[in-house]
Amino acid sequence: MTETPATDAMAADTADDSAGGPPPFGAGLTFHGPLSEARADAMIARLAAASPATVLDIGCGWGELLLRVLAAVPGAKGLGIDINGADLALGRQLAVERRLSERVEYVEESGHGTTRGPADTVLCLGSGQALCDPDGPYDLVTILRELRRLVRPGGRVLLGEGFWQRIPTDAELARLWPGARVEDHTTLDVLVDLAIEAGFRPAWIETASPEEWEAFESGYRQATELWLAAHPEHPLAAETRARVDRQRGHWLGYRDLLGIAYLTLVPVG
Repeated sequence: MTETPATDAMAADTADDSAGGPPPFGAGLTFHGPLSEARADAMIARLAAASPATVLDIGCGWGELLLRVLAAVPGAKGLGIDINGADLALGRQLAVERRLSERVEYVEESGHGTTRGPADTVLCLGSGQALCDPDGPYDLVTILRELRRLVRPGGRVLLGEGFWQRIPTDAELARLWPGARVEDHTTLDVLVDLAIEAGFRPAWIETASPEEWEAFESGYRQATELWLAAHPEHPLAAETRARVDRQRGHWLGYRDLLGIAYLTLVPVG
């Protein structure tokens, strides 16, 4: 998962880890988002049951879920697109280690207006911004319309998208990521309705648990926090401390407000 308005507060704001500097935020995470191994396994089993020949991952990061789907569907080919070259390099390394490099390609490019589809399975986990106009607002209608365009008839879309568990007050919005607005997200029922209006049936609706959120958020900062405790006087410590404290503060602000929905969507017709 890469960043969306839902996850600006957990932006991959990495520090320089050269010369004994701090490790990057999220070092050691399996998934870049609140997703447990058990939930991932169940998602992959449902996607694999449709026997996709092609898998497209929009805003793939290092493509952990993409690689796992390919491992579960022998012969399937995968393509991951992202603008983060470091994440893509990690994905290529993981593909070699898992003997999947001949079945997956990673491409450094924007997903806006992509012609990389259609595919049998499309993954878009916390990366809807990749499908939006980079000069425009975050637009769920556009995201869902693009996903409908990119999936083949009979295929599957796995969408990970933020939603408000309840509408935040102005005071609560002020504690979130910079520039946070009520319009950044919908409630879960509205999100599902928008998916249906875009031409999907929601075959499976699930949401990240508090435990998944806490494991992700703590894991996102853990390596950095350990480094700060061991290197309080390092030249980069003050800058890193401010960054990690800011990120943690954002999470504690949206902890009971923001959810992540995982929707398995099937195109109609």
